[in-house]
Amino acid sequence: MAARSQYEELARQLSAIGAVKRGLARTLPAECPAGSAAVLALLSRHGEIRISRLAELLDVDMSVTSRHVAHVAERGWIERSPDPADKRSRILRLTPAGEDVLGDLNRRSTEMFAHHLEDWSDEEVGQLNTLLARLRDSFSCRSSGGCAPGRHSGDCRKPADSNDGSYTRTPV
Repeated sequence: MAARSQYEELARQLSAIGAVKRGLARTLPAECPAGSAAVLALLSRHGEIRISRLAELLDVDMSVTSRHVAHVAERGWIERSPDPADKRSRILRLTPAGEDVLGDLNRRSTEMFAHHLEDWSDEEVGQLNTLLARLRDSFSCRSSGGCAPGRHSGDCRKPADSNDGSYTRTPV
């Protein structure tokens, strides 16, 4: 376990990440705020899902999720269709137009990082990616009721159902 001073410094560093998030938000087109970008990224990763599942993945209230969904649906970036198992519920699906928008968002965020981290080596960027994924997974494992089957909190770096080791990148 790290020294308390290390955790204090980590807290300070993560608080300063707000500048990076604001930089990412500035790369988004006005018609696609951060919440909309997150909806598109999650639908791309998870495929067709119910709005209740999307709310869980976003970790926000259902009313907030509904506003984000309405925004992207009005622009034709997602489709909402009746759930065959429960006609009261809707299944959300990314449209080709939504895939195009998501591609543009990913290009914008990639270019922003490439510009700001141009003096970083591939190894340094890889280390940052690995450590951030590990940090995210440590929080996910401890706050969401545990890790994937057969894993413990120290070994959550890769989901049990993932076979390629890749991580989904949410634009913001």
